[in-house]
Amino acid sequence: MRYRFGIDIDGTVTSPTSLIPHINEQFNSKLTLDDIKEYDLTAALPHLTQSEFYSWFRDSEPRIYAASPVSENAKRILNNWKEQYELYYISARGDNVRDVTFNWFEEHAIAYDHIELIGSHKKIETAKRHNVHLFFEDKHDNAVEIAEELDIPVILFDTPYNREAIPTNVIRVYDWLEAEEWVKNEFSLQQAGIGN
Repeated sequence: MRYRFGIDIDGTVTSPTSLIPHINEQFNSKLTLDDIKEYDLTAALPHLTQSEFYSWFRDSEPRIYAASPVSENAKRILNNWKEQYELYYISARGDNVRDVTFNWFEEHAIAYDHIELIGSHKKIETAKRHNVHLFFEDKHDNAVEIAEELDIPVILFDTPYNREAIPTNVIRVYDWLEAEEWVKNEFSLQQAGIGN
């Protein structure tokens, strides 16, 4: 049996800083990742209304995603996992950026078995439908909900905007190297029949 991993894209496979240069350029701000204390980016831009920000974001989305840098070590680790695990990317991105997303994966030569853009942060049903055994996420409430609803472990990539408390089956990691180590320890035990 090959284990199937559900993997968020933005802030997980792409660097959590991806949006910041675009925001700073557009709104003449000087934000850093440490300034982003909530997933809702408008909290760090109090002089803007949510509609102003999201109108700009919708227009800029394809350009931002096309330019997003890969998180450090993500490409190597994901490509190594491809031989052993199934890689199912489940993203809140909408269908409007489908081509940009697939082109980005091709351009960066990152392995995948399936990419699904669901247009919503509600990933539980999609993760359940695809029967994933482990999920990778950067959004706190998504990580907690997926872990609790599906009773699977969720790797949460630490950022200033997701530092609330987590249940035991949400595992906070600080980078892809830690995620790789956790997977090696937990999933090699399970494959040997020890961890079940």
